[in-house]
Amino acid sequence: MALPLHGITVLALEQAVAAPFCTARLADAGARVIKIERPEGDFARGYDDVAAGQSSYFVWLNRGKESLALDLATPDGRAALHCWLGQADVLVQNLKPGALARMGWSFERLREEFPRLIVCSISGYGESGPLAPRKAYDLLVQAESGLCSVTGGPSEPARVGISVVDIATGATAHAAILEALIGWQTTGAGADIRVSMFDVMADWLTVPLLNHEGGKSPKRLGLAHPSIAPYGVFSTRDGKQLLISIQSDREWAKFCALFLQQPDAAHDARFASNVVRVRNRAETDALVAAAFAERDAATAVTALIEADIAFASVNDMAGLSEHPHLRRITVATPSGPVAYPAPAARFVGDDRSYGPVPAIGEHRSQ
Repeated sequence: MALPLHGITVLALEQAVAAPFCTARLADAGARVIKIERPEGDFARGYDDVAAGQSSYFVWLNRGKESLALDLATPDGRAALHCWLGQADVLVQNLKPGALARMGWSFERLREEFPRLIVCSISGYGESGPLAPRKAYDLLVQAESGLCSVTGGPSEPARVGISVVDIATGATAHAAILEALIGWQTTGAGADIRVSMFDVMADWLTVPLLNHEGGKSPKRLGLAHPSIAPYGVFSTRDGKQLLISIQSDREWAKFCALFLQQPDAAHDARFASNVVRVRNRAETDALVAAAFAERDAATAVTALIEADIAFASVNDMAGLSEHPHLRRITVATPSGPVAYPAPAARFVGDDRSYGPVPAIGEHRSQ
C-alpha cells in the first residue's frame, strides 16, 4: 500500500532540530524529502557522537531523507535550488529570517513563481517585531518565553530536560503543513505558513499565563502540581520513589480509606476538597508521606492499584531503556544500524519501515 504522502516532494532547507523533526515525519509518511545541506553538513551532525559514532540528534531526525550538498552562496548552488523549487510541492526552511530573500527568494517571489508551493518557514520570533533578527535556540526560547520560570524546584528555574521548544515547533509545523496539503488537494493553491518558536511556547504556556494574570502566578514545585494535591513524589520504606496523582475528591476519599487507612481524613476540614488540600499542601503531603513510609514498594504499589489511584515510578534513562512499554525501530546509518524509540503514532495493520539516514551530499540526481 502506498503511504499517504507518496508522490509529495518536500525541499528542506533545514538544520538543527525543529525543521528536521517536521520533515522526518513527512518522510515517514511517504514524502520524498530532499535535505539541502551546506557542503560541511547540517551542524547537528556534530552535536554528539553516541549513535554508532554519529550525532543522536541527526540520526533521530533525518531518517528517510536524501541529502544534497549545495553552497547557496554560489551561483551554481542557487541555480540548483531554483531547479529543485520547480519540482517541490512543499518547502520547509528554518534559515535566519531574511536569508532566503537575500538569496533572491522572497516570499512574494516564491508565491508568484510557484503558486502551488506550500512554504513553511520556522523562526525564533517570526519575520517582524523587535526580536525577529535574533538568533534563537531551544534553551534561549525556554528562557525568553517564561517556560523556565515554571520549571524546576523552588530554589531556581530550570531547563526542560529535552529540546521541548524545538520539538513542539516541529510538531506544530508538521500539523500546519498537513492542513495545507488537505486544502491543496481541493484548491491547488499553495500556502505561506510561518511558525515561530516563541509563538509555539506562548501557546503552550496559556494555563500558567492565565493563572498569573488571574492573580495566582505559578510557583515552581519540582515534581508536584501547582493546582492539585496530593500530586507529587513520595518515598516508600525501601527508598522507591512513586509519583501519585489524586484527580478528584471522590478519588481522595477512596485513597484515604484504602491507602491511608484513615477514612475520616476525607472529611477533615483541612483536606476535604482539592482547593483546601492545595492551600494546606504541606499538611496534606505529610499525611501521605507517612503512609508511604510505612510500606515497602511492592505493598505500596499493590495498595495503589487496589485503590485505583494513578501513579508512576520516577525513572531515569536506564529505566526507560529497559521499560516494558518502550517500542523501538532500527534505522540504517552510514556507520551501521541504530535502534531508538519508535514514532508514537501507530497505524494498525500498516506496519511501516523507515528509511536510512543519509551521509552528507549522498544524493545528487534530480
